[in-house]
Amino acid sequence: MKHENQRRKFIKTTATFGVFSLAGLNLLSSCKEKEGDEGQQISPPEDLMQEHGLLNRILLIYDFNRTQLINKQNIQQEALYDAAQIIKTFVEDYHEKQEEDYLFPRFEKANQLTDLVKTLREQHEAGRIITQQILLLCKTKILSDNENERLTQLLTHFNTMYRPHEAREDTILFPAFRKIVSKHEYDSLAEEFEDNEHKLFGKGGFESMVERVSIIEKDLGIYNLEQFTPKI
Repeated sequence: MKHENQRRKFIKTTATFGVFSLAGLNLLSSCKEKEGDEGQQISPPEDLMQEHGLLNRILLIYDFNRTQLINKQNIQQEALYDAAQIIKTFVEDYHEKQEEDYLFPRFEKANQLTDLVKTLREQHEAGRIITQQILLLCKTKILSDNENERLTQLLTHFNTMYRPHEAREDTILFPAFRKIVSKHEYDSLAEEFEDNEHKLFGKGGFESMVERVSIIEKDLGIYNLEQFTPKI
């Protein structure tokens, strides 16, 4: 009963801050899977933006755990560890690597949005440090009060940084990318992105990550989208 009350309190709180974007995230996930089934190729920015949908669902998982910690409630460390592991393997080691290898250098070569690119690079590095520390803390069997406080800070820092980070990429960097490359280069990069994903995660790699996130959400009781609809 205590866990259920805490979960409801979290939903009410996060709803105030606009987590209804989850509906859009689920739609993006469905779109990517549908397009893959039909054999249609999506553009590099579309690919990256859909992966941001996956990231956003993990930010919600981080929000939930942060709320639990603030309210002195026990957290499911294994579930949080799994979420952070997806951040490391799919977001940092793959998604961000795509940006760093294929997008950022082209903006720097074109001398376009260089200040933004510099900040995005720095935030990638900061995020990797935070993720490593979250993973280490989640391996600890029993967290001390100081460790719980530190974990709360790490989750706060990560979400506070990544929400504006991905918003700037989605609204500024990605739309500008089409303007600095040729159509041939643009199309060939779409194929390369897809090949890289398949090499690292196999066919349907994105969909498998979405399923892993869904399992974590179900374990935490925050999977059903309807529960985020406000009672007006």
